[in-house]
Amino acid sequence: MPKRAKARPRRKPAGPKAAARVKPIPPGYHTVTAYLTVRDATRAIDFYKTAFGAAEKQRMPGPDGKSVMHAELKIGDSVVMLSDEFPGIGTCRSPQSLGGTTVALFLYVRDVDSGFKRAVDAGCKVLMPPTDMFWGDRFGKLEDPFGNQWSLATHKEDVPAKELGRRAQAAMAETPGTSS
Repeated sequence: MPKRAKARPRRKPAGPKAAARVKPIPPGYHTVTAYLTVRDATRAIDFYKTAFGAAEKQRMPGPDGKSVMHAELKIGDSVVMLSDEFPGIGTCRSPQSLGGTTVALFLYVRDVDSGFKRAVDAGCKVLMPPTDMFWGDRFGKLEDPFGNQWSLATHKEDVPAKELGRRAQAAMAETPGTSS
């Protein structure tokens, strides 16, 4: 009589205990993580290191071995992901290909004036120099060479809600094109 193969024990499906071991948000990440698509991701990674003190966490090459399919940078306590644009995939286009951007990355820093200078010295274009704002931040806005906008700020004052509303109305009254 032929020898029967031993049946393998059936694997049990992962239960709640197994799922509890894997964190739904990996350590070091936050609920929202920016993902940038740029032209020349290799150059962008080097630029973000210089301009914003980014540290490279990982980089995966694209199919051609030259492009960047996915990279992750750590800026402060946050991760920014990025890749080269891939024209064959309709959703992977840079702000330069689209003719602009509708988002800005908001970066809190210890000293907005020195952080702003560092970014400008690295090649960012000034959209709004650092200014004390009604909401309690010293705030400025930049555009990087890849078409992405960055808002840099240092929080200077905790403004109570009532005072914030009053200050907002006063600021809007002084800003052309914002009052009705």
